Amino acid sequence: MDLEQFAALRTPEGSAALDAAARVAGGDPLVAAASLRSAGMPAGLAAAALTQAELRRRAVGKFGPAASAMFFTRPGLEQATRRIVADRRAQRLRAAGVSTLADLGCGLGADALAAARTGIRVYAVEADPLTAALAEANAQAAGLAELVTVECGDATAFDVTRVEAVFCDPARRRAGTGRRIFDPNSYSPPWDFVTGLAERVPRTVVKVAPGIDHALIPPGAEAEWVSVDGDLVEATLWCGDLPDVPRRATICKEGPPVNASGIAGDPCYHPTGGLADGGSNRGSGELHLGNGASVHQLTGSGTREADVGPVRRFVYDPDPAVVRAHLVAELAADLDATLADPTIAYLYADAATPTPYARCLEVTDVLPFSLKRLRALLRERRVGRVEILKRGSALEPERLRRDLRLAGDQPASLVLTRVAAAPTVLVCRPTP
Repeated sequence: MDLEQFAALRTPEGSAALDAAARVAGGDPLVAAASLRSAGMPAGLAAAALTQAELRRRAVGKFGPAASAMFFTRPGLEQATRRIVADRRAQRLRAAGVSTLADLGCGLGADALAAARTGIRVYAVEADPLTAALAEANAQAAGLAELVTVECGDATAFDVTRVEAVFCDPARRRAGTGRRIFDPNSYSPPWDFVTGLAERVPRTVVKVAPGIDHALIPPGAEAEWVSVDGDLVEATLWCGDLPDVPRRATICKEGPPVNASGIAGDPCYHPTGGLADGGSNRGSGELHLGNGASVHQLTGSGTREADVGPVRRFVYDPDPAVVRAHLVAELAADLDATLADPTIAYLYADAATPTPYARCLEVTDVLPFSLKRLRALLRERRVGRVEILKRGSALEPERLRRDLRLAGDQPASLVLTRVAAAPTVLVCRPTP
């Protein structure tokens, strides 16, 4: 889509095209396009409307029902912050007393809209003219145009003295190709500008890739890793006056609470602290957001080391946010668990404690890895389908699944790992 096509979608004829496209989207795209053209709709307008209808369908997972009135590009949707994550970040900024915010590199406006929903006045800057226009339209669709001003321009030229806080989400994909950028110095704006914001604005927040090197974290900043339903989605740097702790793992659950086996509907008994408001300096906390959604937070120094011990009855697979935040030791202390290998982030304990920070399985067998021996054991147990987890193993799960030649009606979970540096396979089942 270009600016001309977007302008056409904003006309009464364009609105009618979007409504018609929404009714036929989701099926065969050729049939949908033919349906719109047979109704007398110009081919270009039909194509643009169908593209938006499909993107809106995909966006529901990130934005919920609000996606039906928003405008998207494919790269913009892929890079946009999920609403549950943006809302929680905005709430923390508001709780810190922020009333005016600059969103530098606002994209389609997900974070700007979240901030505005809390009452923060947002000045959003976006370098790409089409993306800036879409962000402005999204603010209007959300009824937040009075709180969100979008300008197309260079984020590095924005006068940050106009605001109390800055949020920056530097572009990490190359324009035109969409390829990921791994060198922070090639971000847009560049990394030195981004990190320099913290020296100019007392409250600075930076969204970064979850794979960021810990060595790049500015001194004194709080680094937070965020997952949604087990998927690691981003990391955030809280700078200036905003840090509470050195490291934080934030676990967002968009469905009901889960038990130790990851089964929905059962209560979670993990101990909670006082982090729902962003305070406290250790431990864990839980914040319920309504509609079954909740946010859990584990914090710590990021420098502790967990004790090492033998494989025990239960194995915990920590959420990737916990692992990336280097908070496995803090979780181990809460679960009375130990590592079996100091370099592998699986935790072992004698009891199954329901927790939002890890999945727990009961270990039935511990074997030095041997394909022949493992195949024989699974055949004896009549195992016909397996889930394969791995840390510290070079084995390819799908190839192993083929090589096992499974036949049976029972399920099992296999954990490929190392124990005291030796390749090991744990045969597991869901916790009681």
